[in-house]
Amino acid sequence: MSSSPDLDSLTPGPDDLWFVPLGGVGEIGMNLALYGHDGAWLMVDCGVTFEESAIPGIDVIMPDTAFIEARTDELVGIVLTHAHEDHLGAIPYLWPDLGCPVYATPFTATFLRTKLAEEGLDKEVPIIEVPLKGRFTVGPFDLEYVFQAHSIPEPNNLIIRTPVGLVAHSGDWKLDPEPLISGPADTARLAAIGDEGVLAYFGDSTNIFTPGRAGSEAEARDGLCALVKELHEEGAGRIAVACFASNIARLSSIAEAARRVGREVCLAGRSLWRMVATARATGYLADGPTFLEADEATHLPDDRVLYIVTGSQGESRAALARIAFGSHPHIALGSGDVTVFSSRVIPGNEKAIFRMQNQLVRRGVRVITDYDQPIHVSGHPGRAEVEEMYGLLRPALAVPVHGERRHLEEHARVAEASGAGRALVIENGDLVALAPIDEAGVIAEVPTGRLALDGERIVPLNSATLRDRKRMVMHGAAVITLVLDRAGNLARAPMITTHGLFEPGEEEDDEVRQIVEVVRRAVNRLDRRDAGDDEAVAEAARTALRRAFQRDQGRKPLTDVHLIRI
Repeated sequence: MSSSPDLDSLTPGPDDLWFVPLGGVGEIGMNLALYGHDGAWLMVDCGVTFEESAIPGIDVIMPDTAFIEARTDELVGIVLTHAHEDHLGAIPYLWPDLGCPVYATPFTATFLRTKLAEEGLDKEVPIIEVPLKGRFTVGPFDLEYVFQAHSIPEPNNLIIRTPVGLVAHSGDWKLDPEPLISGPADTARLAAIGDEGVLAYFGDSTNIFTPGRAGSEAEARDGLCALVKELHEEGAGRIAVACFASNIARLSSIAEAARRVGREVCLAGRSLWRMVATARATGYLADGPTFLEADEATHLPDDRVLYIVTGSQGESRAALARIAFGSHPHIALGSGDVTVFSSRVIPGNEKAIFRMQNQLVRRGVRVITDYDQPIHVSGHPGRAEVEEMYGLLRPALAVPVHGERRHLEEHARVAEASGAGRALVIENGDLVALAPIDEAGVIAEVPTGRLALDGERIVPLNSATLRDRKRMVMHGAAVITLVLDRAGNLARAPMITTHGLFEPGEEEDDEVRQIVEVVRRAVNRLDRRDAGDDEAVAEAARTALRRAFQRDQGRKPLTDVHLIRI
């Protein structure tokens, strides 16, 4: 192994094979990994996370790519494993600072072009479409897509070959024997790659605590068809089914369930239409079904329509939340209607989902989830599938990814018990040298962080702007205006303006007057030299203001001082 590298001139040599995750390790989502070899870097995936943020206005969070932005002359490409947002959603925002080609299979490439068009980048980003099971070269990396199953078309295990060794980057996957819209995982090819010799495997840890297997999409179809038939025969009115828009197999299953009972299918949600268009453009759903727009279904009898809706995670702007809270322009559900959740509750979304479900129930809508009926299966492997993958690949080193720390540690234990030579648990930013394998380990730590999409800007998640906004939300804001004469004396009483601290009309009450008096006394106590110094006056007023609110309200509002000299 080469000696620990200098971060300022960090470039892999011809005998090096490095791995650096900038996101997706120690967390679920925001996947972005770098592989380094022979003077070049390869990026695998470039995703976002939609986790709940305590900062208003921040919905999209992505990895900080400053490390690789400083080395864009060495970045030979971005290779995508599949089309989920946590694997490609950051490209429209980060690509302008990366500027390299993007490689993807047809479905993923088509979906990405649609996303880029929304940002005006579809003509700028070079996208190289790779056929399914394709083998291709990017810089010094010999790459191969091996087909797998997941909850979206064309998920791939990315095989990376170099003279130093071969590694497998799993992406999201499961070993579904009946994925419905495409063939099952190519286990024969994976076994052949195992025979070739796998230096390291970077594997999905999401469901490592789930015993057995994830279940097949065919099982979900059977459950949905049985449930919709039962509801229809019981005399249910309108039926709405919420699912993840990217699960084309699930959309097909829901449509089939509707067809069997003579119901028309209506799609409600922009992301559903975008995914259906992508699927049809790449050969999926080519033979139907036919979907209606929401306004086209308004004339249908209640027992002749089934809605497929976005918003299974309680997203406030999605179709189902708008239906639940009565703001959808074309769909209203009430007594006798049913909403079916063919999805799981993603950790962190519980509050929003349950609030929405309660609102549906208030409207008289019956709510059915996968706890009630077998209508959902995961897209990630259960423990038995992870064990089977290790039996196929037999890597010398296992590096768990795509999971929180508890997932990674458990995955490491499973890996070592299932045929991996050894396992290594790492964090975002750890630079792992993979060769020679008997010395493989973390040799450096590179800078990492999180960026937030704030309107049209991308800012660090820990920026002063967002810290101030969070503080305002939690504790309110107060601005004190001071008018001083030439001698440094107050020309009039301080004036205070607050947000989120008093009810309207309360700013004239005794508490406010006491706070203003505290500030007045603090300014008047300044000596002549400090009274002539704007910074000293502002700091004295700010400190007094904060202390007064802390004493009277137990709060620490965001404070500012406007100073005027006349």
